[in-house]
Amino acid sequence: MDRTPARQRQDARKERRRDRSREPHRESRGPRLDVPRDTRRQIIRRPNVDSDTFGRFAETFARFMGTARFLMYMTGFVAVWLLWNALAPAHLRFDPYAFIFLTLILSLQASYAAPLILLAQNRQEDRDRVIGEQDRQANSRAHADMEFLAREMASIRMALGEVATRDYVRSELRSLLQDLEDQRQRESDEHDDSDWDT
Repeated sequence: MDRTPARQRQDARKERRRDRSREPHRESRGPRLDVPRDTRRQIIRRPNVDSDTFGRFAETFARFMGTARFLMYMTGFVAVWLLWNALAPAHLRFDPYAFIFLTLILSLQASYAAPLILLAQNRQEDRDRVIGEQDRQANSRAHADMEFLAREMASIRMALGEVATRDYVRSELRSLLQDLEDQRQRESDEHDDSDWDT
């Protein structure tokens, strides 16, 4: 039976539809057996934090804490706190003489600052390690290039040792010219001697 191309395409589409209808739907099946199940049950889901964004924040924070501006702000804050709680009327003071609340705030600030500073230092170490590795690779490539150029220069020197130099060619031409003049002189002397003999 001879089928036209249009008829062949129709038959192929029908065949594909039939195959799809025979396949069981994946959505209706349960979980796949070739993928291991997560054995831990998370009661509280961990927050999904982008480590790069948090790292940039830590670096910015650590960079700010290392400035004179931060030191001035912190000094001003502590001075205002102390003056307010020492000189204000008794009913407006919120942290009496031992300044326990101020100590708590400064300890809290230090407890957050230390890990952020360490995180910023770790990121800087990682950057330095990558830059050091790139520098090492660039140095090894430059060293290989220098060795290649040194070998090429040595081969050029060896090849030039076999090539006649300008001074050598000049001296050879001078000696040839001298030989020609000597030969001409001898021929002229012989010619003169033969003229005398006749």
